[in-house]
Amino acid sequence: MPTLQNLVNLGDALSHPLRIKILKMIMEKELSVYELAKELGISRQLLYLHLKKLEKAGLVESDLRLEGNRAKKYYRSKYFNILINNEVIKNLEV
Repeated sequence: MPTLQNLVNLGDALSHPLRIKILKMIMEKELSVYELAKELGISRQLLYLHLKKLEKAGLVESDLRLEGNRAKKYYRSKYFNILINNEVIKNLEV
């Protein structure tokens, strides 16, 4: 059963079309921050802000990999199955 904060984080994460696009992209394949920023045409700093919200909601995960002499951060979607209905809301502890 989700908590009130879980629902708030989820709503926040899914409240921006760009974050949904990011989620769709990394569901199809794991991508580095550089690849995502380039594909989306946004700065890495802005991308990190969006990824942070997705991570906080538990929708994505990342790992750091050493490639040559550089560290690259890769993101992938986590499995999720979300159901929000009247019962879920009624049973929230507020």
